[in-house]
Amino acid sequence: MAQRAILCPRCRRLIGSDEKTCSWCGTSRSAPWWQMLNWTRGSMDGDGLVKVIITVNVLYFALSLILSRGGGFLSPGQTSLLLLGATGTYPIDQYGRYWTLISANYLHGGMLHIIFNMMALKQIAPWASNEYGSSRMFSIYTLGGIFGYVVSYLAGVPFTIGASAAVCSLIGALLYYGKSRGGSYGSSVYREVSGWVISLFVFGLIFPGINNWAHGGGIIAGILIGWLLGYNERRRENHFDQALALLCGLATIGALGWAILGSLVNS
Repeated sequence: MAQRAILCPRCRRLIGSDEKTCSWCGTSRSAPWWQMLNWTRGSMDGDGLVKVIITVNVLYFALSLILSRGGGFLSPGQTSLLLLGATGTYPIDQYGRYWTLISANYLHGGMLHIIFNMMALKQIAPWASNEYGSSRMFSIYTLGGIFGYVVSYLAGVPFTIGASAAVCSLIGALLYYGKSRGGSYGSSVYREVSGWVISLFVFGLIFPGINNWAHGGGIIAGILIGWLLGYNERRRENHFDQALALLCGLATIGALGWAILGSLVNS
């Protein structure tokens, strides 16, 4: 019996009657149910994933305000930030809280801090997702944020928070993409993203308290991870990319969940 055209169980694009696998994402037309649960379907496409990341940041900021002791207006105190996973030499060396290299990426010190970072994320993340795919984008965001805070720790920064290290890793990945791709579009991407890098550098020089080590580490990490993972025009996302993104997601859930549990116990 001849097979008929169907929608791909993963990406929902059409698989022709003469095709055994999806020409878009490589999934078999008879893929098991677990292959349908990936970052590129439903609410976990690029835009949906960005919304999830922003929502988690906003909710975590709200929780830091609720648990705050000694903070200012709409600014959490250092005690709540420490309990919820601020990172740096103090939390790591004094308490061995290495998991804060993840959780610190979801903490913010005030309303302007979170607004600025989420606006940047909303502009950069969908762009990175379009060029790398949502799985690789999330892996770059998570691993780049960790690497940025590792650099910050090695530089001796005692106490630090914010999503900017992770956002900078996406900037670094796009910087690599533009330079690697070349052509008129690649050159345009490289020029525009270079403007972000220059703005971050100037911003870090003008305003005190900016963690330039984390920013620089994030950009370098984004370049390296973007090179290692590749982008859509070189290869499509595969099961490794999805597994890595899932691992990053589980690590993030674990770090934030552990921080919330600890803060509730100690509050």
